[in-house]
Amino acid sequence: MTSATPTLLYIDDDPALARLVDRGLTRAGFKVVHAADGRQGLDRLAQGGIDVIALDQYMPGLDGLETLEQILKIADAPPVVFVTASQDSAIAVTALKAGAADYLVKDARGEFIPLLQVAVNTAIRRAAIQKARDEAEAEVHASRDRYAALAAEREVLLREVNHRVGNSLQIIASLLHLQANSTRQNDVKAALTNAMGRVAAVAQVHRRLYTSHDFKSVMLNQYLEALLEDLRRSAEGNRMSRLTLKADPIEIDPDRAVAIGIIVNELVMNAVKYAYPDGAGPIHVELKPQGDDVLLSISDDGVGFGDNDDPRGTGMGQRIVTAMASKLDAFVERDPNHSGTKVLVRFRRIPAAPQACAAAK
Repeated sequence: MTSATPTLLYIDDDPALARLVDRGLTRAGFKVVHAADGRQGLDRLAQGGIDVIALDQYMPGLDGLETLEQILKIADAPPVVFVTASQDSAIAVTALKAGAADYLVKDARGEFIPLLQVAVNTAIRRAAIQKARDEAEAEVHASRDRYAALAAEREVLLREVNHRVGNSLQIIASLLHLQANSTRQNDVKAALTNAMGRVAAVAQVHRRLYTSHDFKSVMLNQYLEALLEDLRRSAEGNRMSRLTLKADPIEIDPDRAVAIGIIVNELVMNAVKYAYPDGAGPIHVELKPQGDDVLLSISDDGVGFGDNDDPRGTGMGQRIVTAMASKLDAFVERDPNHSGTKVLVRFRRIPAAPQACAAAK
């Protein structure tokens, strides 16, 4: 940072002109330090405290361009105003290309001192602006690096959270499965099996998030495939050996994926229990886009419903389906033309904005 009284290092082997510069620039508010040649100038610069340099070209030993080259190798070197004779325009251009902040031509009419004052003041201001710009850019880069590090840390934490939650839920599902297998009461066994499926539906979402690079969405086709495989493994005997899935690749947010998984679990388990009283039969799950909507269907070729039956019913499973459908803002209906039972769940691929939902109500 430049002090209130900036220090000018004037490097020139002309002692008379150096005295004029000292007198004129001191009156203008500068502290002037003189060096008679390039080597002396570099030695003084190494001591620090220099804000700007005026550098003559023709000197014994190191000339101006050679001295400039050495100055620019110094970290955070002060700006340099290069001083040339009137016929040395090519040298001035070379100095500017090498990194000099400005150049000034010596003259014999007494204008050199005020022009030098303007040049060094301008060089100091430009250097301060450039330094501020560099510091701002460095801060931007540092902020980006910090943000990237925080984002990476957050991703690791989220992945670990999903991993632990998924594992914990899987343990709960396994305990429910063991408890269901150990009971001889059919109603208790059925309740525990249903509860296990509901827990597994949530656990599968966390498992998908743990193995995914995107924590904001779940691929429904992959999720349902894994969920149905869990249901097949948990079913007694071979009652779900003909459970099939036909699903298009559809992305959805994790919260809605949980609701869809629980709906599928309830309707599939309902079909397992009631569709085929005399044994097992096919159960089909299908997921496909329809414009801005997604259509989910769970169907069987079993005994079907009577004319007055409502697939939403009043049982626990049906109440859960209704609650999850409300979470999805979904429309649930039974296909009356299907010979067995076919329940259709239609919901928006992307949920409507809250304002739109309020207006619709």
